[in-house]
Formats: sequence, structure tokens, C-alpha cells
Amino acid sequence: LHFAFENAGSAGESAENQGLARLASNTMDEGAGDLDSDAFQEELRRKVITLRFGSDRDMFGGVVQTRSETSERAFELLRLALNEPRFDEAPVERMKAANLSRIKSGLSNPNWVLARLVNDKVFEGHPYALNSGGTLSTLPSITAEDLREFATTCLGQDNLHVAIVGDITPQRAKEVVDSIFASLPKEAKVPEVEDFQPQNPGMTAMFNVAIPQTVIQAVQPAPPRDSEDYYAYTVMNYVLGAGGFGSRLTKEIREARGLTYGIYTYPQYMKHTNIFTLSVATANESAGEVMDLARAEMERIREEPITQKELEETVSYLIGSFPLTLSSTGSIAELLLSMQLDDLSADYINERRAGFKAVTIEDVRRTAQEYLHPDQLTVIMVGQPQGLDLNNVIQLKELPNVE
Repeated sequence: LHFAFENAGSAGESAENQGLARLASNTMDEGAGDLDSDAFQEELRRKVITLRFGSDRDMFGGVVQTRSETSERAFELLRLALNEPRFDEAPVERMKAANLSRIKSGLSNPNWVLARLVNDKVFEGHPYALNSGGTLSTLPSITAEDLREFATTCLGQDNLHVAIVGDITPQRAKEVVDSIFASLPKEAKVPEVEDFQPQNPGMTAMFNVAIPQTVIQAVQPAPPRDSEDYYAYTVMNYVLGAGGFGSRLTKEIREARGLTYGIYTYPQYMKHTNIFTLSVATANESAGEVMDLARAEMERIREEPITQKELEETVSYLIGSFPLTLSSTGSIAELLLSMQLDDLSADYINERRAGFKAVTIEDVRRTAQEYLHPDQLTVIMVGQPQGLDLNNVIQLKELPNVE
């Protein structure tokens, strides 16, 4: 059973309570009802039940995985965790300490540093720029009462989505949903978050860290998930950078020149904006060259049609690999939940196949011309990059939303 409460993620947090949803996800299974943390976790272990919570920018959710013979108890434990979480002092403080330790260790991780800087510049002025994992000052100030208020106001029946897969009848599934979620508020009270466009197009910025490699992310807007260009855009992205060793960026930058172990592109579809990201790590001395080559490949796919072979192989892979991702009840439930969150039809699996088969070479070029703009990338680098025109590079000195 997978479930999600829409609009209950970190985007609803303020600068003063960053990390609230994350901490709630860490502690809701640390005791509920008459069971303290040790008793609750022991019950999960003894009955071999997986129960976990998680959060991201846009939603708060969780998973229960259980054998048929222990399903009643599993669903009851989830009901308790959602409706009667304890938030006792000891487990809350333990989870705070774990999150604080994660932040401190992240300060020495270039990729973690890069993520913080990218969020700050690309999402500047929007709640997405805040640190969903909390900061060194906000986490200690979050109280058990804050967590209770989050649980009783942001998790409601009207923002709930559920997917159930396995040895269960439709009638029993309805009964399970009612037994777990019927006591939640009819309406959730979640802050309103505005849609927005990624910020700082054309910016190149660097954060100096004495490491032998520079890690880089380059970001620009992407079309929304419900765009009529979704299938052509997905094919274009695969040919450009998402296709592993078959992608153009890998062939040109890794295989032909040996400048990186990996370079990837991928879209991120969020509730309030959508972004396309290019991610790569390279030796400091080749940082400028790698970005020049990446921009050149983006320009090439804009101006020159992809080949018929590229189109056929990409469409074949995107269609043929999809069933392999549905090899467990958990992965099927995850798909069914994402279909709800993305507002896809119940016939999405068939529509998906037809959508990819309908993509033409001209669709790919048109989509690339509309959405790929190499000169408008927001580029953030962490390391000691060389080969750049420093007159056009912003030097970043501080990590935002960490302290």
C-alpha cells in the first residue's frame, strides 16, 4: 500500500521551520497509540512488516508492505501512526541528531553542496529554494507540538491518494482505506504555493572547493508533465543525455574525449515548476571545455534532425524497458500512485506506448528548438573550474539554508 498527501511537503514550510515534514516522516513510526518507539518497531520486526514514511517538496507519504497473514496488523499500525503518533522526546531528539549529523557530513560532500547552491539560484524567491532536510538552526527548534500540528492539519482526506497492489479484493481494499484514513480530517490545511519559472537564466556561478574535480549542474525550464510535447521531449532527452552509453553527450564527452565518467540529462516534474538538468563531473582543467561541448550538442540536436536509427532505437527502448520496471507489487503500486499524482488516465500504460510510437523526427527537432536554449542555462559549479571567462562567472561565497 502506497499513499501520498498532496501539497503536504516541504514547499509549505517557512524559513523558520525548514525540515518539519522530513522530521515528521522520520518520527511518525517511532511510537503510536499505546506503543512506544521500541514496542512499535519490535512489532514491525516480529511480523516482518515494512512501514515507512517520506516527504519531498510537494507531498508527504509512505509505504506499507506486508504478508497476507499479517496484513490486518500492518494496516492497524499504519492507522495508529497516522492518527495517534506519539512524538516522544527521545526518538524525536534522536532523529534530530541524525539529521543534524547528515547536514554536517554534507558540508564536505561536493554534490550535496552543489544541490544546495542549485536550489538557491534556480528556485530563488520560492519555497523550493529552502532546505527540505532542515538546517542546523531550524531542526533543534522544531517541537513535538509542531509535529503534531503538522500531522493533524496537513494530512487530510481531500489531499490523499492511495494505491494498493497484491493479495486483496477490491471490496477489502475499500475497507482497508476506510479503516486507516477515515479518521483523518475531511479537509487538510496546507499553505498555498505559487507556480513559478526557474530563475537566473544564463548565469554561470562557482563555489570554490579544493578538490581535483569540478561537479556541475546546468538547469533550464522543461515542459510540464501534461504537455502534448511530453513524448517527443522524452525521446529528445534520451538521445541527448539520458540514454547512457548510447547518448550523444556520453559519446562526445566521455567516449571520444575521456573528459568524464558520466554525463546525464533528466527532467524533473514538480507541482509548481519543471526543470531540465544536465549533470556532470570532470577534472578542474576541463570544466569549461565540457560545458562548451555540452552546449554544442544541445545546439546540434536543435538544428539537425536525429537519425531514423536513433528514433527507432530510443522508442523501442522506452517502450520495451517499461514492463521490466514493474517486477514487484511495490513498483506497480508506485506507478499507480504516480499516475494519480500526475493526473494521468487509468489507461496510461496503453496511451504511453501509443504516445511514443507517434513521435516523429520532426517532433523531436521542434521540441528541442522550443525547450532547449544552451545560452539560457543556469550553470552552477563546485570545485576549482578552469577554462572559464571569469568576467562572466559569479563567485559564490556562502551556502544558503544550511546554518
